[in-house]
Amino acid sequence: MRSSEKMGSRIKDSTGGVLEMEAAVLGDELVVGCIGAGKMARGVLGGLLLTGKVPAKNITVSAPTDTNLQYFRDNGCNTTHSNSDVLSQCRVIFLATKPHIIPTVLEEMKHAVTPQHVIISMAAGVSIQTLQGLTPAGTKILRMSPNLPCLVQEGMVVICRGTAAGQREVDMLKNLLSVCGMCEETPESYIDIHTGISGSGVAYVYLFAEALADGAVKMGMPSALSNKIAAQTLLGAAKMILQTGEHPAKLRSDVCTPGGTTIHALHELEKGSLRATVMNAVEAATKRARELDKR
Repeated sequence: MRSSEKMGSRIKDSTGGVLEMEAAVLGDELVVGCIGAGKMARGVLGGLLLTGKVPAKNITVSAPTDTNLQYFRDNGCNTTHSNSDVLSQCRVIFLATKPHIIPTVLEEMKHAVTPQHVIISMAAGVSIQTLQGLTPAGTKILRMSPNLPCLVQEGMVVICRGTAAGQREVDMLKNLLSVCGMCEETPESYIDIHTGISGSGVAYVYLFAEALADGAVKMGMPSALSNKIAAQTLLGAAKMILQTGEHPAKLRSDVCTPGGTTIHALHELEKGSLRATVMNAVEAATKRARELDKR
């Protein structure tokens, strides 16, 4: 949400612009809390710290033990073992616990949740409907599905909103999550598909990268160099899809020359049913995510 009007606290975004928050929603200053301190919490909040979107003094993180809190302490954030402290000190609250812990956490929190809070769940398999049923009526709920490369600010995140969350809350979250990589709002029904293509899809890419590098090792290249070349090849190919806007099939065709090396290699991949196997993998992961969502 950007405006030339003064509406509340201002937080610089990564392009040097200004994000203006309405005080009635987010308080006098944007303060962010996180319940849970694992990898995804570190990926998201680490991005906020790295870019300065939210100063460390305005971030409070809770976890039951000190194990994962040390990272946040080292970076100047407030830490606590009390979820209630997070709720009382912050208006934007990320839920980054294991999915099965969410009901317990929300039961503990619900007496202190106010209309000014924005609750953002990262928990896989916990639907908006479930989250709304565990919080007071009218609570602003958003759900997000990140993937592991958020840890290096090259992630893919999709978000969806509950019935009480409006465009202001969506714009605020998208602005915050822009530090993680790319962020898109989607219908909640796409969350499980996102898991199949992107959440789990990262592992498919790692497997393919490993296979590329192993092929080079087989042909005589040292492993360290082949891993580096495979990674850069994948990075460059991905950037071309994003920056050109071309369909992957068009870019694939551009690499092929009649009778050349690439078309011969692609023939081998087609004989191994690579395309169908990857499609099946996305389908399998999506179906499993839907099963977890129904629990």
